[in-house]
Amino acid sequence: MAGRSTRPTLEEVATRAGVGRGTVSRVINGSPRVSPRARDAVLKAIEELGYVPNRAARTLVTRRTDTVALVVAESDQRLFDEPYFAGIIRGIGNGLADTGLQLLLALARSPAEYGRLEDYLTTQHVDGVLLTSLHAEDPLPAKLEANGVPTVLGGRPPGLSPVSYVDVDNRSGAREAVAHLVAAGRRRIATIAGPQDMGVGIDRLAGYRDALAAAGLPELVEYGDFGEASGIAAAERLLAAEPSVDAVFAADDPMALGALRVLRRHGRRVPGDVAVIGFDDSAAAPLADPPLTTVHQSPEEMGREMARLLVSRIRGETVADPVVILRPHLVLRDSA
Repeated sequence: MAGRSTRPTLEEVATRAGVGRGTVSRVINGSPRVSPRARDAVLKAIEELGYVPNRAARTLVTRRTDTVALVVAESDQRLFDEPYFAGIIRGIGNGLADTGLQLLLALARSPAEYGRLEDYLTTQHVDGVLLTSLHAEDPLPAKLEANGVPTVLGGRPPGLSPVSYVDVDNRSGAREAVAHLVAAGRRRIATIAGPQDMGVGIDRLAGYRDALAAAGLPELVEYGDFGEASGIAAAERLLAAEPSVDAVFAADDPMALGALRVLRRHGRRVPGDVAVIGFDDSAAAPLADPPLTTVHQSPEEMGREMARLLVSRIRGETVADPVVILRPHLVLRDSA
């Protein structure tokens, strides 16, 4: 309306449409308890007056915020340095694109931050929560579910049985990688394993052990934190403890790239002297020197599936597959 200095109110819409204020609220909030005639009158009045619903008031009525949170229990550096997290976020964004839901990114870097975040997420600030990179017996998923907040996890932490999660078959992917090294004639096969308070770290180490046990070969295990620097440190320890190592399976690509650096520094030819396999099939893998053989997983697909499950739970739909396990596969390049 030309020259109007104030926003039209709900009451003005009701008066223009010839209905009660409650009827206007029901139309705005999508309630089926409105006759077609009344709905048409309200929608016409909204258009004529240029009425815009007050989001805060709508939230009080519907108890919906149209916001979901992604919680990453990692440092800023890991979040922004490792391509895995970028893929997860892209996938979630794509999965939410046509839903009207906004994505809030939350970092939990310390116990104090975690406590504040728990208070925020359990007091109706979001409609649902996505969690990734969780460690053993994390209390947050259970607390969210207990407070009625729909929750979907990316990966299953040890010690938890979440209602809904998306994961990769990490054990079979690791087993396939190490079996390839065995078939190529490697006999001193080491691994740089991930943290053992994370399901992904446990499962990839288990797959390594499966393949070695089947071949009757000894284990050579060092540990990292999924970062490249930890891969460098672990590879140095491996070479010092076992100079005859002829293959390395790293539990993710950044640690494998760290191992490549160490082997080059020590004059070991890859794959002639030592074969190397990673896990991720990150964008850096084909650009490595030599290009990295690795187990392919799709964090974007994981993110899309997480978003799909969460949206279904928020809408109250029956979820036929609350647990989704994605299948990885080995991508052969020059390093092994």
